Amino acid sequence: MLRNCVLALTGLALTAPAALAQDWSVDHDASSVAFETTVSGGAVTGAFDSWTAEITLDPDDLDNARIAASVTTASGSTGNRQMDESMLSNSGLNPTGFEAASFISDDIRATGDGYEAHGTMTIRGVDQPLVMPFSLAISEGRAIADSRFVIARTDFGVGGSSWGSAAAEVAMVLHIEADAAE
Repeated sequence: MLRNCVLALTGLALTAPAALAQDWSVDHDASSVAFETTVSGGAVTGAFDSWTAEITLDPDDLDNARIAASVTTASGSTGNRQMDESMLSNSGLNPTGFEAASFISDDIRATGDGYEAHGTMTIRGVDQPLVMPFSLAISEGRAIADSRFVIARTDFGVGGSSWGSAAAEVAMVLHIEADAAE
């Protein structure tokens, strides 16, 4: 009798449908990867025009969630030639030596205010742990996520001695809209 119950439960476990993680197709036209910082006491904003994001996320199946995002460092722009030259110089993001910066997370957690993606940010070949908080709204197969987090540029070896305290902290501001993949 016990053996039959164990076999029946095993059979149910093998035939029960597995939870399927949801893949998302990012709408680049509706999304942005921007940044904000301070240089010489003035606010500076900019964005990266070239980036990719592969997102697998179902709020009911966070164990199988994953985010892999990458920006092409040479696509960063503030609209100010002098600042862009510094940002993209060899002591800055150095796109010649480091074509991309990335964030990878396979540890996404629900919080009281939304979600957190615990992962690794890589800039200029330097890996640092990073927690990316984000809000998420899903309606009728469309997801909208917003995130704002701060990184210290020196943690990644960005900036020369002449930079001083310029852009010491950079706030990344992400707005991602995506459609559920079929």
